[in-house]
Amino acid sequence: MTLSGDLEALGVDLIVLDQAIDTTTPSGRLLFHMLAAIAEFERDLIRDRVMAGLERARRRGTKSGRPIGRPRVNSVDADEARRLLSEGHSLRAVARKFGVHPQYVRRALASA
Repeated sequence: MTLSGDLEALGVDLIVLDQAIDTTTPSGRLLFHMLAAIAEFERDLIRDRVMAGLERARRRGTKSGRPIGRPRVNSVDADEARRLLSEGHSLRAVARKFGVHPQYVRRALASA
């Protein structure tokens, strides 16, 4: 049962002072029900769009449009990174060579 049905069953009337909604009159009830029908229609449209988007994402192999799981990061060869750094390459240049963020190079060097 809807909120409007619950209120009507309890004998409660709705009067919105700054709108043309007054459920004590037939025209006010009509307007209230029309607004409720439009809101329900809009909710159904949104639901259909969301479901279509989720289905499209599922067909593409994802859940939300993004790849499932963590993005794969190219591994950093700590020995190679150390060699490049000793040759005078900057940390950014080494990271660019491996195709990763400089922080990944730092972590690889710290763990090796």
